[in-house]
Amino acid sequence: MAFVVNDRVQEFTSTTGTGTLTLTGSPDGFETFSSAVGDGNTTYYTISSNTTEFEVGIGTVTDATPDTSSRDTIISSSNSDAAVNFTAGEKNVFCTMPAKRTISPVMTATGFVVTHASTLDQDQTLDSGVLAGPVTITGTQTITGTLVIL
Repeated sequence: MAFVVNDRVQEFTSTTGTGTLTLTGSPDGFETFSSAVGDGNTTYYTISSNTTEFEVGIGTVTDATPDTSSRDTIISSSNSDAAVNFTAGEKNVFCTMPAKRTISPVMTATGFVVTHASTLDQDQTLDSGVLAGPVTITGTQTITGTLVIL
């Protein structure tokens, strides 16, 4: 399926342990993962509790009764960047863009940014660039700086 990131997606969970999250609904003004990300799609998520427990990762949404989200890849956490064994209590789960997956603030894309269903068919040299696919490259691309592929 697709990788989807959307704004204003937040739900609650009381799931404990390190397994799949049971999602129990969203606060007013927010969308559920099922409606905003979609069944079978993956997304970035953050789980935050009222304690010091947190986890940022990539999960797969399942539209079922109840809705769930797996915890496929842990990017960072309060457990040395491993899955957190969450304790009892309500937690917030929301879509986010992890800092480790964003463009470096010191990088300037001086060439251009290519996104979504583009084809690079000309030969060119770029100082830096960002590719967010799907991007097809049929020409020769020479990158003299940093190339970020999303």
